Amino acid sequence: MNFNLAVLIDGDNIPSAYIKEMMEEIAKYGNPTIKRIYGDWTRPHLSKWKNLLLENAITPIQQYGYTTGKNATDSAMIIDAMDILYSEKVHGFCLVSSDSDFTRLATRLREAGMQVIGIGEKKTPNPFIVACDKFVYIEILKNQSKETEVENEKTSSKDTVDKITSKEIKLIATTINDLSDDDGWAFLGDVGSLLQKKQPNFDPRNYGFQKLTPLIKSIGKFEIEQRESSKSRHKLIFVKNKKRA
Repeated sequence: MNFNLAVLIDGDNIPSAYIKEMMEEIAKYGNPTIKRIYGDWTRPHLSKWKNLLLENAITPIQQYGYTTGKNATDSAMIIDAMDILYSEKVHGFCLVSSDSDFTRLATRLREAGMQVIGIGEKKTPNPFIVACDKFVYIEILKNQSKETEVENEKTSSKDTVDKITSKEIKLIATTINDLSDDDGWAFLGDVGSLLQKKQPNFDPRNYGFQKLTPLIKSIGKFEIEQRESSKSRHKLIFVKNKKRA
């Protein structure tokens, strides 16, 4: 069964320069059968989006800002999202915005059993981030694309890659403990899934790594073990907290 997604983009709040990387990221999670972008298309600041809409089959939704100080785009997106929810044509939503006004919408969609993926800039307020099942920072997607173009990870700009802190290391350690067997080992796939549930914006790419395994190796506080799988030719990776000396 195809996992159909409704992609709703806040045009007033997201730079058009990220569209290519954003659509490639969304494709990892499902089939974007509905793609809409909201904004007042009579305003000059949205002109950069216009040439990109046809290329990416995104439908522009016109929303005039009738009242100063009120965000009409937010209201239009929320109303459309609820209409789509009740149509039962999709299995999840991708909300593209850095605006905390969509926090309640994300919560409501998840209450209805929808998977909600958020995409926005690093300035996105935490309430919206934690209201999503997964949240991806747009800056990381753009940085990832630049690395591919030059085929050298060292060229990534320092302002888009975070340094992992003791807080994140503790989060990984406690998650391993939550899932570990009597010998302290936990399956890495389960660790990654639980990390996502605990902290929706946890992503190895935030720290300059494409996958969780090399991130964990770089920290130096965890043991890693590869095991043969009886069901697949791929090896299974298990992790364990190192004992303190």
